[in-house]
Amino acid sequence: MSMLRKKRLYAVIFIGTVLALFSSQWLGYLIYPIHYEQEIREIAKDYGVDPLFMAAIVRVESNFKPDKSSKKNAMGLMQIMPETGEWVLEQAGFRDNTIGDLYEPTLNLKTGAWYLRFLHNMYDGLEGERTDRDRMALVAAAYNAGPGKVRQWLNEGVWDGKEATLSEVPFGETRHYVHRVLYYYKKYEALYAEDWS
Repeated sequence: MSMLRKKRLYAVIFIGTVLALFSSQWLGYLIYPIHYEQEIREIAKDYGVDPLFMAAIVRVESNFKPDKSSKKNAMGLMQIMPETGEWVLEQAGFRDNTIGDLYEPTLNLKTGAWYLRFLHNMYDGLEGERTDRDRMALVAAAYNAGPGKVRQWLNEGVWDGKEATLSEVPFGETRHYVHRVLYYYKKYEALYAEDWS
């Protein structure tokens, strides 16, 4: 076999391998893993939250690193702010826990799931027709910017709370955050929805 033919053969094999990898679900799992999968599934079910949405929030917030803390002192997997954490611990009946316990993955996920359910409930009664992704956009925006700020935007007509109009959200950080959450949600839905239903 000539050297040119060998090079062509290797090129075809290489391209075939790359195409097979990129079209396989295996590569998707490698690029978009979900850590704490069992905990997220169980806790999301307990609190009536979409587990893939919760996983997308965790991915964007901490990339599944339980000991992460932000410059603003947000803690753990779901990057819960101390004030929010104290309030949720009280409201959710986790009174035996302290704010420092929020680095423990299970408590952090429970606290975050309780808060996500709270935010979902807060926006359920809004006027106007909204898709599931619109509701996710609202909840993700409130998780990032705070529910008071999102309520202000809605009341003042700055943003109508829909995914299609995210460009109207006045905080660039929040716009970017919601886009990222919805991006990971879409990836997780494509990869995991069948197994997680």
